[in-house]
Amino acid sequence: MTFRLFLLPNFAENQLVSDMEIITFESKAYKELDNKITAIADYIFNHLDSGKPDEDEIWVDSYEVCTFLKISDRTLQRLRAAGLVSYSDIKGHYFYKIKEIKRLLEERLIKREKEYINDLITNHHQYVKERRNTKPNK
Repeated sequence: MTFRLFLLPNFAENQLVSDMEIITFESKAYKELDNKITAIADYIFNHLDSGKPDEDEIWVDSYEVCTFLKISDRTLQRLRAAGLVSYSDIKGHYFYKIKEIKRLLEERLIKREKEYINDLITNHHQYVKERRNTKPNK
């Protein structure tokens, strides 16, 4: 069995007209190509989570830190201003590594229990997944 795809010129008002190719190939070749694409997609989706970065190297934003450690924006600002926490400033948004937040907890600069850092990490992963799912395709 042979498949024939007829791709005709696209005629629409205010659009450029372009010629399109006609591609013909056998169903066996199509099925092989489909199987290869499916195998590649399965491999990628199965290995997405296996390449997780070191937990201490994860970057979290101010919102996450304040929300899950139950501290105010002002507290975080004071720590930045005093040079007690390292951070990255990207267009007015502040980001912190988990290892920095852990250090603040260990040195008791933020007086919270270690469970709070676990909540921060767990909820960060969920937050990232939500942003991926709501991100518009370009």
